[in-house]
Amino acid sequence: MEGSGVAIFVTVQKIYYPLLCIMGIPANLFTFYMICFRKCGMSDTAIVYLSCLAIMDTCYLVWVILIDLTLTFWLLQPFWHSHPWCGILGVLQYGSLYSSSWIVVVFTIERYLVLRNTAAKQHFSQVWVTKVTCVAIVLVSHLVSVPLGWINIVSPVNLTVAGENVTLLRCHYRDGAYSTVVVWITTFLSGGIPIVLVIIFNYLVGYHLCRASNLFTKEERRIMHGRSTRGMLRRTILLLGTVSVAFVMLSLPRFVTYCILRTKYNNENFNRNDYSIPINVAGDLANMLQNLNSTTNFLLYCMVSRRFRRELVHVLTCKEKARELGSVRTHNTKKVFSIADHKASPSSNGVTVVLTNLKQTE
Repeated sequence: MEGSGVAIFVTVQKIYYPLLCIMGIPANLFTFYMICFRKCGMSDTAIVYLSCLAIMDTCYLVWVILIDLTLTFWLLQPFWHSHPWCGILGVLQYGSLYSSSWIVVVFTIERYLVLRNTAAKQHFSQVWVTKVTCVAIVLVSHLVSVPLGWINIVSPVNLTVAGENVTLLRCHYRDGAYSTVVVWITTFLSGGIPIVLVIIFNYLVGYHLCRASNLFTKEERRIMHGRSTRGMLRRTILLLGTVSVAFVMLSLPRFVTYCILRTKYNNENFNRNDYSIPINVAGDLANMLQNLNSTTNFLLYCMVSRRFRRELVHVLTCKEKARELGSVRTHNTKKVFSIADHKASPSSNGVTVVLTNLKQTE
């Protein structure tokens, strides 16, 4: 990348990260309000997980995007380029990154266990269990991030400012075996392992839903759901797929480029700010995508949740909270079916129960 290209790329980042803060932080806080205080058709446990995710994404935007990336471009001597803030900021940054990633992972695993096991459903449907789980994720994430407080070092660096040579303190990566090991562990704990788990368990959830749809006849599904089960199944898989694809696609490039930077280019003489080297450009683009991941949840909810969109319109137009509707036209209709008649016919493999009539009771 030539001189003009480098200048343009740096300018893009100077504009991109402030915009990410201006749009992302209010969007996450507004999402927290919508999830917690409006009726968006979410279960109690989902409210806890998603509200906690919104908070940790906001923390990530503050620690990483606002302080470390945005203000660095505008301040000559930021306070976090000194002791002890250099190490503290690293712990807070990776703690929020761990928390966001593993909340998504645990929430996905919990949904799968609820679908698979009745006992698990009764246990995980309790709100206090979900709250304890989220608190544990945040605490453990920050505890695991403590070793990252020593991967950076503060040292004087000679810089040219307004045509003059000055010496300023800078917080930069400490080259050594300890830092290399910690960074590799962090890379897999915050990127590689969560990505693999989210893909696996979302596939298992979709597979389980597909099998569950085959347990009833077409007529029974029509009576029980009031509309096509296939349509409902597609919407559920769309919701899971959208969140999963967004998480994987925005996180995977950073994981790949980070691995390349910490293997092939992991030496003291390598200039990470030299944009004539393609991996530096790719690495910064991957970071931009990774950071975008902390601001997209609001858009994802608007895209895949009709109840969320409806409540959003009510808030923007200053209307009252939407009342819980009990009609078939909403997706929250609760119908109880009783078995009016059944026949049990013996078989060589056990007992087969044949449903011959379903009565709907409101």
